[in-house]
Amino acid sequence: MNVSLFLHVMGVVVWVGGMFFAYMALRPVAASVLEPPQRLTLWAGVFGKFFPWVWASVALILLTGLHMLALLGGMAAPLYAMAMLALGVLMMLIFAQVFFIPYKKLKRAVGEQNWKAGGAALAQIRMLIGINLNLGLLTIAVVFLGRALAP
Repeated sequence: MNVSLFLHVMGVVVWVGGMFFAYMALRPVAASVLEPPQRLTLWAGVFGKFFPWVWASVALILLTGLHMLALLGGMAAPLYAMAMLALGVLMMLIFAQVFFIPYKKLKRAVGEQNWKAGGAALAQIRMLIGINLNLGLLTIAVVFLGRALAP
């Protein structure tokens, strides 16, 4: 279980930490110093490098999470573990939506230099990543508080 927990936490650090950096540090600076063509091109490139890491993290988190859940009793696992599973799956679904819909639109818009469409796609990505970042932080709180309060 220690190896699974380590890999699980590493996946969470990459994904949630990456979202935190992008949302809280990179986004405000890019918005304040770059014009739309440069800003949208930057984001398309950043997501192109970050999203493969997110896919790897999602796979790692899901596999190790299901393994540890089985060790905790499967469907009879503690409530905090089931809440973590539900929140994690929701986050994965939101990420899949980001990747397959607005990110695809962003890449196409940047390629076509359609900055208005790119801006709309980036706004949708920003909203969904903001939701996922909050869900990720909530999930971390749920697991630590749940473990502390569990009998």
